Amino acid sequence: MADRRFILIPGRTNKQGQQINVGKDHAAYQAIVNTLTMHPDDMTELGIPAGATVRVRTETGEATFLCQGGNIPRGMLFVPYGPPTCRLMGGSTDGTGMPTSKGWDVEVELVDGAVKA
Repeated sequence: MADRRFILIPGRTNKQGQQINVGKDHAAYQAIVNTLTMHPDDMTELGIPAGATVRVRTETGEATFLCQGGNIPRGMLFVPYGPPTCRLMGGSTDGTGMPTSKGWDVEVELVDGAVKA
């Protein structure tokens, strides 16, 4: 399977905010920040079944996520902020003090044999 370029939009979710009360090491919180949402048609084109593990690469790093289909525009990806998204960020802040954290150009590929039931 060839990889394909997407625009990644990290952000916060309501559920993520609720889970922070139980701690970032709790399994429920970790499941949230390690799950990526992709348009179902994009998943089909790339041969990515729901529940598969995908590798996302930026020019500065890479991380793996559980992939699920969702209501998101084609060509875009969503993932809640967390440790995996930190591995994708560069260090440049353009003088703002905060690294660019939206609209990353990323490559996505299926991790061989990585499908969770």
